[in-house]
Amino acid sequence: MKTSLTARNLELTDRLRSQIERKLRRLDRVTHEMAEADVELIANASHANDSAQVAEITLRNNGDILRSKASGATSIAALDVVLDKLERQLVRTKEKPGSLRKRHADEVESVLHREGLGTIEPDSDRRSTGAAPSVVKIKRFDMQPMFEEDAIAQMEELGHAFFVFLDAETEGVAVLYRRSDGSFGLIQPVLGKPRGKPR
Repeated sequence: MKTSLTARNLELTDRLRSQIERKLRRLDRVTHEMAEADVELIANASHANDSAQVAEITLRNNGDILRSKASGATSIAALDVVLDKLERQLVRTKEKPGSLRKRHADEVESVLHREGLGTIEPDSDRRSTGAAPSVVKIKRFDMQPMFEEDAIAQMEELGHAFFVFLDAETEGVAVLYRRSDGSFGLIQPVLGKPRGKPR
């Protein structure tokens, strides 16, 4: 596996570099031979001693992009945690029955086919008649609690720009979205005082 290693507020000694590369080898048994990993270590990321060091890994594996981040008392402790998370993500990705990406591609192909046959009404008709926008499709689905890194993996696999999920930590609905710079944002709705008339 090709590895790119960067560090912030931390000297990357030869000993530390070889220790990190040795630990990353455990992913070799569950990754594609052409997999690439970007590893970033950040020192003094927090004032708390037990989470002062942060390790973040972005893994490109056979068309999938997996990201995970963890903190710990030392860089190696943080790396161990992030590797555990990534290993679980990789195993889950391999065990999924049928590819979600393939099913999504099939849906897109079906829509394009219907568009080619002219069986889908163009939006311009609605605009020209002055009709108000309306909901034309409703999707309902069961939500299983998951962590942020699992939601990122799911979103990447689906190839979507956003993903709605039930956050396992907060037990609330959250929306993960891709930002224009390629990073991710998370929307966590907070119930407060209702404003205006209830719908």
